[in-house]
Amino acid sequence: MSTVIDVAGLTKTYGRVRALDGLDLTVAAGEIHGFLGPNGAGKSTTIRILLGLAKATGGSASVFGKDPWNDAIGLHRRMAYVPGDVALWSNLSGGEAIDLISRLRQSAGEAKAYAARRARLIEEFQFDPSKKGRAYSKGNRQKVALIAAFATPADLYILDEPTSGLDPLMEAVFNREVRRVSDEGATVLLSSHILSEVEQLCDRVSIIRAGRTAETGTLAELRHLTRTEIAFAAGDRVDWSIPGANDLVVENGRVRLTADSANLAPTLSALASLSVQGLTVAPASLEELFLRHYGDVA
Repeated sequence: MSTVIDVAGLTKTYGRVRALDGLDLTVAAGEIHGFLGPNGAGKSTTIRILLGLAKATGGSASVFGKDPWNDAIGLHRRMAYVPGDVALWSNLSGGEAIDLISRLRQSAGEAKAYAARRARLIEEFQFDPSKKGRAYSKGNRQKVALIAAFATPADLYILDEPTSGLDPLMEAVFNREVRRVSDEGATVLLSSHILSEVEQLCDRVSIIRAGRTAETGTLAELRHLTRTEIAFAAGDRVDWSIPGANDLVVENGRVRLTADSANLAPTLSALASLSVQGLTVAPASLEELFLRHYGDVA
């Protein structure tokens, strides 16, 4: 399988601020790759370098084997990009903005196919294309960028917090579109700080913190990151033996543990038989995961 994105030892400084500190990232052709990290980890800086919008201070970055800084024009014809905060032309309608963005990548003679895809996406995303850009909410501005990205086929989709401002129904539409373009052979780099979004879509994940790669692999290989947190009142019991429990601690009158999200049934059945009180079950937040697993990364 060929490599679409190849980043090695990438660094980027802004004055005294070191935004990237030796980051490595490899994305294979045809995969949906999650680019995961807390806010400020360096995700957007990496993406700006991959798009040719910023020049790396050190290390190397290539897209389709080319330098994104020197070959940006040619690469952009093969790429679709959706940022996490979309700005629109205030006097253009949403439909006009979609057409303008899409024409940057459209090939001659595909107008009919584009019109059909555009119409389907407008309906799927429940979007009104007649309003002026200044009238749109944040969620609707995101829809403009998403419709424009998916209406014209690309070889590589770079999505930087793309569901920001979308409600759960529209997030489901987004997920379907990502799977569709992946099934058609496109490569997707999905940057997010929402673990559940990455879990649903991605084949592989790279996790970064403080401008460095902390871990990379498939979700099966990173199963410790997909544990569900469970807590309940400790009561008078001292010895707790619960199937599937990890990281069990008793503090402040509560028992806290984690269990693999894909195999919760034995743990929950055991807790039901013990008639525990004050039970809470929740996926760990990304911030909690980083404190738990990467707190010692400088």
